[in-house]
Amino acid sequence: MKMSKKIKVYLQYPWKFPDSPYYKSLIENSPTGIKYLNAEKQKGVITNKKKFLFSNRLKRIIRDIFSYLRISIPNAHLSPKEDYNLIHCAHCFSKNTDKHWVTDFESVWQMFIGMKNKKSIEKVMKILKNPNCKKIMPWTETTKEDISKIFPEIEKKIEVIYPAIPLKKTTKRKNKKTTILYATRYFWLKGGVIALEVYKRLKEKYRNKIELIFISDVPNEIKEKYPEIEIKDLVTQKELFRAYEKSDIFFYPSFVDTFGFGLLEAMSFGLPIVTVNTKNTRTRKEIIENEKQGLIFDISDEVTGRIKKEKGNLIICKEEKLIIERLFQNCCNLIENKKLREKMSKNCIEEIENGKFSIKKRNKKLKKIYEEALK
Repeated sequence: MKMSKKIKVYLQYPWKFPDSPYYKSLIENSPTGIKYLNAEKQKGVITNKKKFLFSNRLKRIIRDIFSYLRISIPNAHLSPKEDYNLIHCAHCFSKNTDKHWVTDFESVWQMFIGMKNKKSIEKVMKILKNPNCKKIMPWTETTKEDISKIFPEIEKKIEVIYPAIPLKKTTKRKNKKTTILYATRYFWLKGGVIALEVYKRLKEKYRNKIELIFISDVPNEIKEKYPEIEIKDLVTQKELFRAYEKSDIFFYPSFVDTFGFGLLEAMSFGLPIVTVNTKNTRTRKEIIENEKQGLIFDISDEVTGRIKKEKGNLIICKEEKLIIERLFQNCCNLIENKKLREKMSKNCIEEIENGKFSIKKRNKKLKKIYEEALK
């Protein structure tokens, strides 16, 4: 196929737009010679708390209904007939029969609406074997392995394309206090209570020597239990980036993640990371190497990190208390060792600028995939 000056790529989202900063970064830092269509609605993640809770609840209800009814179908959609050369599906498949398409996936579960079963796997296999499907692009080697196990017949179509993010220009921090940032949505899933418990101990030990920034969708009854910590609701990306810029350490004790784009954002600002690795964060060690970009330790599969609530009280189990103590000590190590922070900060910047998460590497691979898909 003869190429025009620019390859027009239609972005097909599974919902009105994907709730991920991945595509916002892709559009704003696109490969040379590529023009993305259906890009004007892409605003990144939802930061309005009410809209976020509504969107999250709606998606969960739809998936729960499908699971309850034991219905599972491929996450496939039809793109409108417009003037474009190729379809790039965002966490989904294409139903179009007149255009070639590629797709990316953060995790294998996004391939299905409802819990995957034998019948839905067969339907997805049929879609993936179609000649119009040119490339499946998992975000990580971990996800590639998961897809290959279920669909070994199409392994040659699978190629890892790591997410990329531009390096942020930061000014020299004037704040003499060491600043620690916890910022995430999904408070309960992302270790929110554990983070607050660690913050509480840090506040007691260092008092006015540190600054703690806590941004999340925290329920009011939880806020009342930690009056000593200033808790902010979800903020705009501009405000979030200001928080990154003024911080020295990114604290992310999440027990559950298919990727964790906030880790890349923190690294793009040169922030060393304190985090954990569990059976539900299998991609994390592809992002962070212990004592290089931050401090990370493994947690036993038996420990879920879920904090129980009984009669309005939080019940923290013995295992979680041990994890809180270790996270606290890792934060202390970075607070008290400026040289170690600076070394890790340089490693973070190098990984974003020239490593596997660099815009340059991502765009080179992606452009080649687009061009080959049109041959």
